[in-house]
Amino acid sequence: LAVHESPRFSFSYPGEVPSGAVMTVEPGIYIPGWGGVRIEDMVVVGDDGAAVLTTATKMAVLS
Repeated sequence: LAVHESPRFSFSYPGEVPSGAVMTVEPGIYIPGWGGVRIEDMVVVGDDGAAVLTTATKMAVLS
């Protein structure tokens, strides 16, 4: 296993993600001069869509 491996969910991925695949969705935002944040959700792909497995809160913690 590797940190990032196929199938990858992106516009450039030519195939379909198979039902039963577990993967992460990792959007990020970066603001010059301030910093950034990345949120990672684990999802399982099903025949009718995806279900989010992540149960952690999305509340920001600033220190």
